[in-house]
Amino acid sequence: MFAVLKTGGKQYKVQAGDILRVEKLAADAGEKVQFNDVLMLGGDAPVVGAPFVEGAGVQAEVIEQIKGDKVIKFVKRRRKHSSKRTVGHRQKLTLVKITDILASGADKSGLKAATGSAPAGEAAPAAKPAKKAEAKAEAPAAAAADDLTALTGVGPAAAKKLNEAGIESFAALAALSDEQIAAIETVKVKPEWVEQAKELAKG
Repeated sequence: MFAVLKTGGKQYKVQAGDILRVEKLAADAGEKVQFNDVLMLGGDAPVVGAPFVEGAGVQAEVIEQIKGDKVIKFVKRRRKHSSKRTVGHRQKLTLVKITDILASGADKSGLKAATGSAPAGEAAPAAKPAKKAEAKAEAPAAAAADDLTALTGVGPAAAKKLNEAGIESFAALAALSDEQIAAIETVKVKPEWVEQAKELAKG
């Protein structure tokens, strides 16, 4: 008998005894957890969920918390004031061993549900849009006073794209780090814009 489960935005086909590397779970080594999002059960009488199979579950034992292979991100800007940056990342994963597949009664097993653990500092992502809306409501005059087209090389189109990225003042532009600049996909922020913004923000 096999099952298709969903966790961490991915789907896995598993059976008892399999060892999986899944997105980090909030569980310690040796702890038993249960995956309740089962999309399909296979065997003599296959069952397909809509989207999940009601009452089904996959039980597993956490072996250890690990990290995946290092992924290198390299960014280079081919301009007069060129810059380049290399960043490495290792995804946090959890190694689990599938112990049992339940076709029914998973809700009464008493095992802890397998859930992901949010990274530090990202506990309340829903609060960010509200704060942004409050900031716009509290300081409309400041946003209007900071005309980003005053920067050399910033036209109305570029200013609009900066506003869409949440940059509505000289101070906000001056406070951007290299990583934040690289993360802006709608417009390429030039180093001279940041330098000019720093000067304009002072006075």
